[in-house]
Amino acid sequence: MRGKQYHPLKLTAPWEKDAGFGRKLKTYRNHTKIIAQPGIVMKVLRRKRIVLFMAYFLLLVLTMLNLANYKWTKEPQQCNHQMRSTSYQSRSDIRFLYRPSLAKKRQLIYVLTTWRSGSSFFGELFNQNHEVFFLYEPMWHIWQKLYPGDAVSLQGAARDMLSSLYRCDLSVFQLYNSPGGKNFTSLGLFGATLNKVVCSYPLCSAYRKEVVGMVDDKVCKKCPPQSLRLLEEECLKYNTIVIKGVRILDLNVLAPLMEDPSLDLKVIHLVRDPRAVANSRIKSRHGLIRENLQVVRSRDPKLRRIPFVDPAHKANKKDGSDYHSIGAMEVICDRTSRTLRTALNPPSWLKGKYMAVRYEDLVENPVKTLRSVYHFANLTANHDIESFALNMTSGSSASSKPFIVSSRDVTQAARAKKIKQVEDYCHHSMSVLGYERVRTAGEAKDLSKSLVTHSKL
Repeated sequence: MRGKQYHPLKLTAPWEKDAGFGRKLKTYRNHTKIIAQPGIVMKVLRRKRIVLFMAYFLLLVLTMLNLANYKWTKEPQQCNHQMRSTSYQSRSDIRFLYRPSLAKKRQLIYVLTTWRSGSSFFGELFNQNHEVFFLYEPMWHIWQKLYPGDAVSLQGAARDMLSSLYRCDLSVFQLYNSPGGKNFTSLGLFGATLNKVVCSYPLCSAYRKEVVGMVDDKVCKKCPPQSLRLLEEECLKYNTIVIKGVRILDLNVLAPLMEDPSLDLKVIHLVRDPRAVANSRIKSRHGLIRENLQVVRSRDPKLRRIPFVDPAHKANKKDGSDYHSIGAMEVICDRTSRTLRTALNPPSWLKGKYMAVRYEDLVENPVKTLRSVYHFANLTANHDIESFALNMTSGSSASSKPFIVSSRDVTQAARAKKIKQVEDYCHHSMSVLGYERVRTAGEAKDLSKSLVTHSKL
């Protein structure tokens, strides 16, 4: 037993044998030996590169086949083959939402003016045109809802409303509805009962848009109230939208809208002798109390002003109302001067998009002024519209309409101190627009001398 040698039993791991033939497999006890053979690594990378290239090439071929198939399916439209179309298209279809953009871009007009400047008559020249969708003072709703906010602070809200209205989005009126109140209807808009669109077919059977003539508000009030959605659909039918407003005080407020490439907006600036405006505001002091207060609140409190009420006389309610009427002219003329300075040196966004119209010229020569305004707005004045304008200024109904108030009548009606104060506030705009100042009381009484000269615009 002692002389016998024992050899240790040599065991072979299962993975070192071939299951079929009992041959040993070559193993790498140290895996780093693979790295020591760069030829193998390069061969693997080369194969991967070839596979990626072939996959990319196959993807490119499939893409080209897909495009060719798409083009093939579209070509039958050009080969007198009628494509099948569905008879119903849902409003949720994205193509339906963007359909209006395929039509001709609408001509948008904003009549920039102020209170008591003859804007009711001027706006009626657009209201009577059957090709125009006209809105009368829509920003009135903002001032009523946000009262007693001052006029300047409300300019941004007014501009945002215009941006929506020019896109026929009338839902903006709901923002200024009373809490818990009923939904806005067509008759709930300010001035709706005098609006030719609201009171005519198809929204109402009382009038027809193509027939020129004033709307009787008593008749229009009997029209059925329509939803804003129906009014929006009616708005989309028109290629010209005109909005008249007195609550945009400065042309520069509209710059973002006029720079918007999706809006073709032009501005017609209706002006009038400030002395006539002031006198008319005093006469209608009770109807403009809220507006006067909102405008007066916008005055610069740092400026020192001459007291309007004569210290020798005891102040009364009438003097207080006159004070606010004349005081509002300070803000109005200041903002008008800013507009005129911009118009005299127009920036790129204003060139070809601004027109100034003096109310005195409209009254003196209504047909000529109407044609000029319509040409600017890309409209055509027919005989009925021209006859309407002529009748409103010189016809039998002119005496019963509050459209004819000359500057000379104003200088006779207003006291000398009122005239002087208005002229001091508005001297720049009067100079640019061609309104001469009254230097003496004798000039105010001299009816042979006109106070209207050539405008610098």
